[in-house]
Parts: sequence; C-alpha cells; structure tokens
Amino acid sequence: MAIQSRKTTSSRSSYVPLIVFFCIFAVLFLFNLDTFMSRTKSIPRDQISYHEQKRLVKEPDGGNPEDEQKHLVMEPEGGIFDREFDITWGDGRAKILDKGTLLNLTLDKFSGSGFRSKNEYLFAKIEMQIKLIGGNSAGTVTTYYLSSEGSTHDEIDFEFLGNSSGNPYTLHTNVYCQGKGNREQQFYLWFDPTIDFHTYSINWNPLNIIFAVDGTPIREFKNLETNGIPFPTNQPMRVYSSLWNADDWATQGGRVKTDWTKAPFTASYRNYTVEACVWSEGGSSCDSSSSSSADKLWMSEKINSTGLERVKWVQKNHMVYNYCVDKMRFHEGLPPECKMT
Repeated sequence: MAIQSRKTTSSRSSYVPLIVFFCIFAVLFLFNLDTFMSRTKSIPRDQISYHEQKRLVKEPDGGNPEDEQKHLVMEPEGGIFDREFDITWGDGRAKILDKGTLLNLTLDKFSGSGFRSKNEYLFAKIEMQIKLIGGNSAGTVTTYYLSSEGSTHDEIDFEFLGNSSGNPYTLHTNVYCQGKGNREQQFYLWFDPTIDFHTYSINWNPLNIIFAVDGTPIREFKNLETNGIPFPTNQPMRVYSSLWNADDWATQGGRVKTDWTKAPFTASYRNYTVEACVWSEGGSSCDSSSSSSADKLWMSEKINSTGLERVKWVQKNHMVYNYCVDKMRFHEGLPPECKMT
C-alpha cells in the first residue's frame, strides 16, 4: 500500500509543471487579445459620428436603463458653421472654431466682421445661441437677421445695441417690407446677455413673424396683406450676422462713444438650427413631394394664448420703444397695422 501511494503521488506531481505552463500561456493569450482589441477600438474621436459617440457612451453595468440619457454625450453635432455659413468680411476677424461648432465675430478700431448663410430661404424658422460683448460695449452693434437684396428688399432684424458698463443692452427689432422699415420695437432683456449664451429665434412663415428669446415670444408681426399691409412673402432671404461700430447712433443716440481701449470686442455664436424652405434655381424645397407636412409644422405656427400672455408680460415690463404708439413721429397717423393689432 505504501509503495502504491508513493507512485500515485509521484504521478500527480509530474502534471504540475504542465498545468503551470498552460496557466501562463492562457494569461499571456488573454492579455494580448485584450491589447489587440483595445487597439482596434481606439479610433480617433473626431472620426466617429456624433450619433455613434452617443451609442458608445452607455449606462454603467447595473445602472437604471431609464437614466441612460443622462450619461450620453450631449455635445452638439460638429461642423454646422462650416456647412451653413460663409464668412463675408472682416479680414480674419471672424473665426470658426471647435470643429465648426463655434463662431466668433470680432471688432477693433479698424474693422468689424460678419457672415451669412450659404442658402437662401423663402420662409424659415431660425435659432441661434449668442453670447454678447461683456463690459463696456457702448457704440457697438451685434446683428442677427434675415434679408433679401436690392432697394426694395425685405428684412427681419435682431440688433443688440451695446451700452456702457452696468447699463443694459437694448434689443432692437424691425421688419422691412419692400424696402420700407420704420417698424421698430425695442426691449431691455430680463437677464445679462453677456454672461452666458441665450437663444434668439425668428419664425417667418406665411401667417406671421414671431420673435422669441429663450423660447419666450416677445413680438408678433402678422400677415395682413389682405388689408393692404405689406408682408414679406416673395423675396428669398439669407441669414446674416455682423459686429460693427455704430457709435454715431447706437448708444444713447450717439452721445456715448466706443471706448477703443477695451477692444477687441467679441460676440460668440453656437447651436444654430434652421427649419426652412430652401430657395434654389427659382423653386422652393417645400414645393417638392418629398417634404412631409410633419416636417413643416413651423409653417403654420402662431402664438397661442399662453404665448400671448408672455408677449404682454414682456411688452409691459421690458419694452422701451414701440413705433405703434409714437404719435410724435407719425404726425399723419400711426401705421395701419398698429390699429389692427
């Protein structure tokens, strides 16, 4: 029995080196496989689409699937300014940054800068997040608007009139039809537009023009063509923006001049979105059979009762000029649309 036991023990001992060898081999194989897989997955992030980035960043194991959206990459899709806009003037003072997701306009003593959309639109809903010049911005004007061309052009304006430190910006709005404007409404914003980005939108559709700030409508200009009042309906427009010096009128009627010791001045833009009828070769994309009604809900958008209450609140508390009540300016009577709205 003793002899048999020693033989069994000796036989088992002979397997030990073999088992150790296979364990070492398995560890090395798994390590190299993991290294190989990690290398094949290390694609540069700028070569992965935005939607693929969102798919790859998932909820950690064991997490609540309902909270998955909280862990997705929520950065805006890149390249929007490269795709949608051309820098039109400024000799290098306008710059597209961060892979096309940010655009800066700069003004110095020698020049301002500007850009415009590549496309023309016949009706559009546009939104842009803008961060305005901080500190002493007196004399400067930052614009964001739609416009056609020519002496009888149509135009829909947002203009931000700078002011000295501590005083609010003036948000100036206007509507031109067939070359004639004189439909100004001005507001003081209810926040500091220089600390962070805020969203400014224009919905120009066949029914009306709606100006909004951070989703709050501040002004509506209705289509009253049936009453003989012009409305922009047949001239395609581009989106424009610029930063320039207007210290002969912009701040307190030109009494406060631009302080060039504070230059250069910079306004920043991001997160541009557009829903629009693109005008090309004499036709509108909204006339094509491929455009569904679900994609054009903005074309029939009007201000609802809640929106009208917000407009009233803004105009009661933050409006500083309204052409519709300026009887000193319009000696022969207020414009007809003022009496109808």
